[in-house]
Amino acid sequence: MDFLSPQRVLEEFSATTAKLAQGFEALKQLDQVAVGAAPKQAVWQKDKVQLLQYARETPATAQTPILIVYALVNRHNMMDLQDDRSFIRNLQAAGLDLYLIDWGYPTPEDRYFTMDEYINGYLDAAVDVIRARTGQPAITLMGICQGGTFSVVYSALHPHKVKNLVTLVTPIDFATPRDLLSKWAQHLDVDALVDNQGNVPGELLNAGFALLKPLLKTTKYVSILNAVDKPEQLLNFLRMEHWIADSPNQAGECFRQFVKELYQQNRLVKGTLELGGRPVRLAAITMPLLNIYAQEDHLVPPEASIPLNDLVGSTDKSLTPFAGGHIGVFVGSRSQKELAPGIAHWLHERDT
Repeated sequence: MDFLSPQRVLEEFSATTAKLAQGFEALKQLDQVAVGAAPKQAVWQKDKVQLLQYARETPATAQTPILIVYALVNRHNMMDLQDDRSFIRNLQAAGLDLYLIDWGYPTPEDRYFTMDEYINGYLDAAVDVIRARTGQPAITLMGICQGGTFSVVYSALHPHKVKNLVTLVTPIDFATPRDLLSKWAQHLDVDALVDNQGNVPGELLNAGFALLKPLLKTTKYVSILNAVDKPEQLLNFLRMEHWIADSPNQAGECFRQFVKELYQQNRLVKGTLELGGRPVRLAAITMPLLNIYAQEDHLVPPEASIPLNDLVGSTDKSLTPFAGGHIGVFVGSRSQKELAPGIAHWLHERDT
């Protein structure tokens, strides 16, 4: 085994210390880190939930408005990290009229909100606001991750309000072999967690996600040392770190229900899920479906998303793999050129 000489150790330590000092000076020169900067305004609000509309400088070329439904975990700003890495801006550039539901930050008085309140309450109200504002009888729902699951459930319960359904990295089958989150959830005493905590801390969930790839954070922080003299690359890193740290707490009852009925009992694919006293039948989804999954996704493996196409009643349905991981599919360089334009093309073809 080769060992570094004391002199070599001192040299490497000195070089690393110099890089850290250089990085500190670079950080002092950077402006405040900001994400989610695409212009938008709130057009409706109920409690802590807002409906945002993204501003356009030119009229949309598609008449059907799109409502983006992000997950309750983390914030939607990941889709608009910066000017040149923005899923939102790319969709806008392709001529789409975009709305987004901002779930806000639950506080203790929200601990008893259930999936029914989020889906049949807030989401349904937001859809109705868009329909009234635009005069369109039905809209396009675009759901990401858990927001995709919510969008699928909503489309099954309210199919007449949804013209097109687009899902990205969306869990549907919660019991696939490579789904590590599912394996953990099987052994989670979610009742004890929620009964003790009320709302589930976002930091706790982030810690769990980090443990799925425990060496990733170490590798990431070591690699950033090579970028301390590159302000733009350093700023990109800080934007992503800012987004990761911005983790809302989860309304306790909704979290309990999502874990127990989906992760532990897999009721959605079994056809035994009920919401608001009504059965959720995936066969009731007959509108055009575009289902996109990430090939290297470790949070929602491809096998968790793919079954949706076999379970819906749609005849017009597309299943599209995309290279990248759960987040990389939105912020990677290939995504900027292909993902949003491809979705927009699919929607334009059905905008009649």
